[in-house]
Amino acid sequence: MPSHPLILIHGAWAGGWVWEGILPALRDAGLEPHAVDLPGNGSDDTPPEAVTLQLYVDTLRELLLNLPGKASLVAHSGGGVIATQLAEAEPDLIRSVVFIAGMMLPSGMGFAQLTTPLKEEDPTAAGIMPHLEWNASRSISRVPAAAARDIFFQDVPDEAAWAAARKLGPQPESGRAVQPRWTPERFGRIPRLYVEALEDRSVVLAAQRRMQSLVPGATVASLPTGHAPQLSAPQALTDAVIPFLKQH
Repeated sequence: MPSHPLILIHGAWAGGWVWEGILPALRDAGLEPHAVDLPGNGSDDTPPEAVTLQLYVDTLRELLLNLPGKASLVAHSGGGVIATQLAEAEPDLIRSVVFIAGMMLPSGMGFAQLTTPLKEEDPTAAGIMPHLEWNASRSISRVPAAAARDIFFQDVPDEAAWAAARKLGPQPESGRAVQPRWTPERFGRIPRLYVEALEDRSVVLAAQRRMQSLVPGATVASLPTGHAPQLSAPQALTDAVIPFLKQH
């Protein structure tokens, strides 16, 4: 059977650890998951000022080029921007892209721009932003554990939720407040699955639905979870994701 590699891309403040609960199911399905730690997010010695969207893409491209055959990308939250840009850069090496409550943004649009009109109607669309702690230059942010517990992990069992909240690390703003640049001929032709998190307090459902409207064409699966179904409902998530991956 040909290998089907997956590159699992975490979101802001997180790391490859967010995927640990679904790795066994992915492997049991015959898939080959690679849960990466993005550079500059606290797991290596990359200085925060060196972090850019291009650095993320270059790091993942190196992995992609060393995998056997085409790979699929599975991206959570802000990792969706990175997946989009990587798929645009190497569309011939990408089978499919899965967004999990992810930032499936139009070309040239940042998430803050997308949510501005939503916040006028519903202030909770601001998600985690009002809770962040910043360094003096506002170039690096952190998420207080209590805010992470309430906004990201409200439906995760308590002990696991607090453990995840305390694992979150510093996030360089130069790797978070980014905009994808893509074309219909490259990223736009790759099959996509969008997994909605219906109770998400971070990327709220209205934002998820607006992205689906602005970037149409994805298959959609809906889960009754908060922002991190890979932690709160791993079986439901893999049940939604694996059939799509096996088809592409």
